[in-house]
Amino acid sequence: MVLLNINPSSIIEEVEEIPFPPCNLDSDEPPLETDFHREQINVLIRLLKYWWSDRPNFYISGNLTVYYNQHQIKTRDFRGPDIFVVLDTEKRDRRSWMVWDEDGKYPNLVIELLSNSTESVDRGLKKKLYQDVWRVPNYFWFHPETLEFQGFHLVDGKYQAIAPNNLGLLWSDQLELFLGINQNQLRWFTAKGLLIPLPEEQERFEKNQERQAKEQALQKLEQMKAILRSQGIDHE
Repeated sequence: MVLLNINPSSIIEEVEEIPFPPCNLDSDEPPLETDFHREQINVLIRLLKYWWSDRPNFYISGNLTVYYNQHQIKTRDFRGPDIFVVLDTEKRDRRSWMVWDEDGKYPNLVIELLSNSTESVDRGLKKKLYQDVWRVPNYFWFHPETLEFQGFHLVDGKYQAIAPNNLGLLWSDQLELFLGINQNQLRWFTAKGLLIPLPEEQERFEKNQERQAKEQALQKLEQMKAILRSQGIDHE
């Protein structure tokens, strides 16, 4: 038997230099901190999917890992935005977002939900990452409890604050929609500043409109009957 004199450390170094191949990686995000955060993420995702239900070329998700470095398992070089939207991509479910498997696409818009434990990272490290590495055109943050809300758009490689309109809404030039606060929640608004309703809100609105129309019709009928009675005419 011939014993080979091989240095184990050299093998480890060679293995570490091999990039991880593209594969369907699972998301690696921690649980959400509060019900406020969970509900806020669900609302924004549901709303955009509902509003863009006929649009086939976008992806929105929340608390899902974005892998942007094929060495990510070793270096943990990845991030999971609370909410992100990618345009001009296939509309389908994913276990994670892997940039190298998505034609090199990064999010067009990112929203981070602030909390006492994450706000310094969201305002600092993540903002710098989204500006300098991911080059995310629109970045917003919102605190579901204090209602702090701010947005930025990329201008000449640097984030500039987005000025609110007269309703306090912030414009996303990527989605061509406004973001704003309604009843203590962050919501999408149309380009005309109208609140985009959830399906159940739209249903309630339509039922309320129908009820009001019936009530108005009955009121008009009673008025006509009263006029006829005043003239001695049998309204029947």
